[in-house]
Amino acid sequence: MQRRDFVKLCAASAAAAVPEAGATNLTARTYRKAKLVDERGSPLRATAILAGVTYVFDYPFAATPCFLLRLAKPAAGGVDLRTEAGDAYRWNGGIGPDKTVVAYSAICAHKMTYPTKQVSFIGYRDGPSPVAGPGKVITCCSDRSVYDPAAGARVVAGPAPQPLATILLEHDAKADEIWAVGTFGGEMFAEFFKKYEFRLQLEMGGRARGEVDRTAVVKELKNYSAQWAQC
Repeated sequence: MQRRDFVKLCAASAAAAVPEAGATNLTARTYRKAKLVDERGSPLRATAILAGVTYVFDYPFAATPCFLLRLAKPAAGGVDLRTEAGDAYRWNGGIGPDKTVVAYSAICAHKMTYPTKQVSFIGYRDGPSPVAGPGKVITCCSDRSVYDPAAGARVVAGPAPQPLATILLEHDAKADEIWAVGTFGGEMFAEFFKKYEFRLQLEMGGRARGEVDRTAVVKELKNYSAQWAQC
């Protein structure tokens, strides 16, 4: 699928959802196209992504982490969602040979907890926990917000006011390669950079706001953050 056709498809899906009064239908936001690669720099194959593992890559900016997941079952999509402002959009499901690969911003929609190099309080739970119940959800331990990655990361528990933003992916079926191309849903990047400006300046200097270009390195969460808080 050509990139322009992919974006048109996302826009058409958004138009199918009905917004609240005074709100709008969202369309896809495109950023620089980045191929997902492993830690050796080799293209990450969709078929190599393991189910139940939390993967992280930075996109669309150098300081904004995202989750990459393989779900246990195909994600068909067609899920109507809303942002905190009431803007409507329709999540179109997973990619890959079996439609199980999904990606979302790893910035929690409540207080913008995110995976840092030191620790992550947010991640995919494949098993039971006091917060996640039977599991297979994205859980933020800092505020107990729970998101369903098989339904566009909609909020299923906790105080988060909107789903996690979707990271739009393209899949080249012949090469089995994946690109990140944009976002869909409620972005929080402006608020994120404002809240963590001092921390990000210390850690990354001026690189934090730089757009990821050409490649995005994918790591397991256990290799991205030194500690992972379980809840």
